[in-house]
Amino acid sequence: MTEHNRRIAVVAIGGNSLIKDKDHKTVEDQYAAAGETAYHIAQMVKAGWDVAIGHGNGPQVGFILRRSELARHELHEVPLDVCGADTQGAIGYALQQNLYNHFLDMGINKPVATVVTQV
Repeated sequence: MTEHNRRIAVVAIGGNSLIKDKDHKTVEDQYAAAGETAYHIAQMVKAGWDVAIGHGNGPQVGFILRRSELARHELHEVPLDVCGADTQGAIGYALQQNLYNHFLDMGINKPVATVVTQV
């Protein structure tokens, strides 16, 4: 495929989409949800698309803030900006790991990278 007819997609994943319902909010549950999403993205890559992924993290930041509040009598509180970076890394890791595993299963030889940005 030449540079002029490359297919490029940007996929936006909401933080809420990683929480299927009120009974599936754990880190493991969110990792599994990221895996389901990553499967479809891997299918896009297999079909010839170059893909960049952006994701939200609203509820995940809220979970960390709440845990921080509940534990403040024993541990330091976590600042909001650090909660954002923490969740960027965690969600990025879940997506990257799942995407890479799907690539292996599909015979796709392509690197996957996570970038944490300052917001």
